[in-house]
Amino acid sequence: MGWVTSAVLDANSTAPGPLAQDSVENSTDLGSRPGRTIPRPIFGPTDRFRGRWVGLVILILATVTRFWALVYPTDQGTPVFDEKHYVPQGWQVLTGGNWIEDNPAYGLVVHPPVGKWMLAIGESVFGYTPLGWRIMPALCGIGIIMMVYLVVRRMSRSTLIGALAGIFAICDGVLVVQSRLGMLDIFQAFFMLAAFTALIADRDQMRERMHRVYVEGRISDSRFGPRLGFRWWRFTSGVMLGLTCGTKWSGIYFVIFFVILALGFDVAARRAYHVQRPWVGTLVRDVVPSGMSLAVMPVIIYLLAFIPWFNSETSVYRYQVGNTVGLVGPWAWVPAAWRSLWYYESSILNFHEGLTNSAGNHHPWESKPWTWPMGLRPMLYAIENGPDKCGSGDCVRAQMLVGTPAMWWLALPMLAWGLWAVVVRRDWRYAAVLVGYGAAFLPWFANLDRQMYFFYATAMAPFLVMGLALCCGDILSATARTASRRPERHILAILVVCLYTGMVIANFLWLWPILTGAPISQETWRLQIWLPSWG
Repeated sequence: MGWVTSAVLDANSTAPGPLAQDSVENSTDLGSRPGRTIPRPIFGPTDRFRGRWVGLVILILATVTRFWALVYPTDQGTPVFDEKHYVPQGWQVLTGGNWIEDNPAYGLVVHPPVGKWMLAIGESVFGYTPLGWRIMPALCGIGIIMMVYLVVRRMSRSTLIGALAGIFAICDGVLVVQSRLGMLDIFQAFFMLAAFTALIADRDQMRERMHRVYVEGRISDSRFGPRLGFRWWRFTSGVMLGLTCGTKWSGIYFVIFFVILALGFDVAARRAYHVQRPWVGTLVRDVVPSGMSLAVMPVIIYLLAFIPWFNSETSVYRYQVGNTVGLVGPWAWVPAAWRSLWYYESSILNFHEGLTNSAGNHHPWESKPWTWPMGLRPMLYAIENGPDKCGSGDCVRAQMLVGTPAMWWLALPMLAWGLWAVVVRRDWRYAAVLVGYGAAFLPWFANLDRQMYFFYATAMAPFLVMGLALCCGDILSATARTASRRPERHILAILVVCLYTGMVIANFLWLWPILTGAPISQETWRLQIWLPSWG
């Protein structure tokens, strides 16, 4: 219990423990008020040895859950659901010789190439097999779990809370299923989360630099605050955002939201260190370099992803100028290749704009975004009935994209608590989580007529588990400081968190057969359908 008590003390703590010195770099401050003393901070957890061992255990569990029976289910050895679009395109990208789609017969060439390159990498090693087209999603799924563990550990300054986040990520049904299918959403979530992780690392690094200037007595040399030098973590975040957009266009939402988040971090840091003009200082010192890294760099990376398209003589829509696009007009001065690329991008936009309910496009498993936070309308990816390996009688092999209810059904309380923590406690950790969650969720309300599916919520899952882990940390830290005087309250808090974690694990184990397509009886299949909207 001593480890639990010390590990959950947040950064404002003055009680004994590894986080006791972490003061201005605290987990509950969006910006210090002028006149406040700034002791020496600690940027990140100090229990590195324990952190490595906990991370190793989480890595092993993540690998087992993502690779166990990875080759099932299939449609008689062929891809299932939307794998049927992207897996052949990945194979065609690999075998066409130009690393770009050049055969319109494959159809639905409506997403940028990065995700299909990822599929092609796996297929280049294991061939056109289920393992070939699913190994890269599985590896990215493992990467997501490890990043969730590391970023929550950094934000909370607690290996224990990071470990809870890692366990929750392992046990989330959405992340499990998307990690085991050759679709694009897991790649987008991977790159997006890498961008978010880099932003959190940049925040810590910039506060270290700011603290050094403050200790040296140079914080008032300029009323705008110091220049912070080149920011490699922020540059890395921009590259990852470019790859996010290069996988699916919805990555642009993360660019917008993360730029706002990054500038918010900068304002808070300058305020925390008593810069005279923190807002103007951020405008003068940070907006341009941040814009170059987080807004311009993603555009550059996105366009670089189309170099194979420019180099190929047979890529889709490569020579539309002179065919579909005229040779004359107000844009005739633009090089033909760039005009053809614009036609290609416009055709993608037109495809998505026309994919609406009012145009007659309906799908039995489509859903609207207001159902996503609680996962009220999951998706059935594959189902096969008939005699199998579960004894007498008929069996069912089904794979359903469903969020683990023990977590997803608590999404709204978690969001409400997070908003309260941001507004009342000015807790930057919840602010970061809510910004990421909002980027994955809110933009879909802009066009509710559009055909949508629950797998669009894949990018919401990492922030959901982060928020729940932080909530568990709040439950523990609320009683940790008074554990010596009120041990019964602290024991109760530990029991609550342990029971909830056990419930998440039990719920995950119960859902495991329908997350992986394992054979189950008809009766068990009926018991798996918890809500009418699941059927």
